[in-house]
Amino acid sequence: MASVDYTKVPIIEKPLHVPPLEEIVDVLSRGLKRTFETVEVSAEDSPDLTKDPYNLVAPGLTGENPVKLVELGGPPYLLPLVRRDKVYDLAALLRHERRARALLAGAGAGPWPYAGVNCEGIINMSVKDGVVEQGSRIVTVEPVGAAKGSAGYLQRRLPANETRTALLGNYVLTDGEPGKVIKVVVKNRIGEANFITAIRETLKEHFGDKVVGLGGVFVLRSGRVKHHVMPDFSATPLCSDADLDGWLHFFEMRAPISYMGTLVTGDMGLDLRVQHFHGFSAHGDGGHYHHDTSPARAHYEGYFAPAAAVLRVDAPEDTHAFGRD
Repeated sequence: MASVDYTKVPIIEKPLHVPPLEEIVDVLSRGLKRTFETVEVSAEDSPDLTKDPYNLVAPGLTGENPVKLVELGGPPYLLPLVRRDKVYDLAALLRHERRARALLAGAGAGPWPYAGVNCEGIINMSVKDGVVEQGSRIVTVEPVGAAKGSAGYLQRRLPANETRTALLGNYVLTDGEPGKVIKVVVKNRIGEANFITAIRETLKEHFGDKVVGLGGVFVLRSGRVKHHVMPDFSATPLCSDADLDGWLHFFEMRAPISYMGTLVTGDMGLDLRVQHFHGFSAHGDGGHYHHDTSPARAHYEGYFAPAAAVLRVDAPEDTHAFGRD
């Protein structure tokens, strides 16, 4: 399956507002208390994120080059009906952006030509002087074609020579080096918002029209969580969120699960997905993060880097607003 040629699709870059880390710490320290009983936010050097439980393929989220958020394709390439031509080679994207050393990590659809079916992608890939280290996972509904409610799921790691994805994705692009980041630890959810929504809405409330973006990783250390896993592509059009929910497979999964993705507090006219995180685990659970299902046991720990810009790649010409939860 041929991949999209990046010289032939629109690529737009727009700057984001980058507040001082100390201001973000102060805003989140106060605002997250509406959603979690215990809140600890700090600006500090990240630990080695290649270690458990994060298992990134690079040790950090910063470096000499500015951190960027990458939004690739979008839900209109999946819904109402799939665009099978929207297959993207992420290593080729890094070459196009002249990034010889980089980490790309986040959430999107996986490479259906490799899996043979539609799948969730947990992208965790680094390139160093042209050499790919692939820590990405995919999650598929198994067995394929099983009746709704009886299907399970299967998590697999992609080989180093499989650098494709498809349809849509939200990734943080960074040098992958250690440096100062925002650490967020929260426990016991007492509000309605999920972990990422609480962070995003708190930042949006404070910064208003100054759009802030974060990319990073977090771990659900205890409790259980609701995920979805996409089945194979629908043969009939999915034209609403209700259609989408009827097609997706939902599962309750168990901690610890490691997540990666992005959030942004505004659209900036780029048709952005404002938050998107996928997770994987050593015990096989993984997929698209919705929210924890055991609030009193919820324990999140995350590291996030403010992004300097959004790179919008191959935005759909015809768009819609559903399929973005």
